[in-house]
Amino acid sequence: MRPLRYSINVTLDGCCHHEAGLPPDEASMRYWTAQLEQADALLFGRVTYEMMASAWRKPASGTWPDWVSDWQMPFADAIDRAQKYVVSSTLDKADWNAELLDGDLGSAVQRLKDEPGEGLWVGGVTLPLALADLGLIDEYEFLVQPVLAGHGPTLLAGLRKRIELDLVGRQEFPSGAVAVRYRPRKG
Repeated sequence: MRPLRYSINVTLDGCCHHEAGLPPDEASMRYWTAQLEQADALLFGRVTYEMMASAWRKPASGTWPDWVSDWQMPFADAIDRAQKYVVSSTLDKADWNAELLDGDLGSAVQRLKDEPGEGLWVGGVTLPLALADLGLIDEYEFLVQPVLAGHGPTLLAGLRKRIELDLVGRQEFPSGAVAVRYRPRKG
């Protein structure tokens, strides 16, 4: 069975808007690249899929745009080539190494988890909330930015019931950010 990990950047006050934290630096990009490379596939909702595709889909020319720094290229290549599954009620098709998941969300994701492999990775805001409510997330990974945003969407806002977690990993970055990994507490 493949575990499902929810991974996201978040500010100290819980904001998970992609522009609310610190700009990516080499250390955090290396970290996220390593995490992506451990996943068999990425799971996105429509909004996250479209946002990531607009930023990280390799252009048809085969050359990354000038705004992609040398130290960002390993991340760009990893996310571009990754297998992706998209949950959407409005998209008719998905490309960029992606396919749409259809049917009941819980059943569709459980089928993916039941396949052999290293793991699945989910990002975003709305889809992870639904997956957490269904009890399908096996690990939570937050890259906590030393920023107070004061506004924006917050992490897992609207969660139906409390989920107790055990810390399983921690890594500090020169920027002051801290990556923390948690697993739901058993029993």
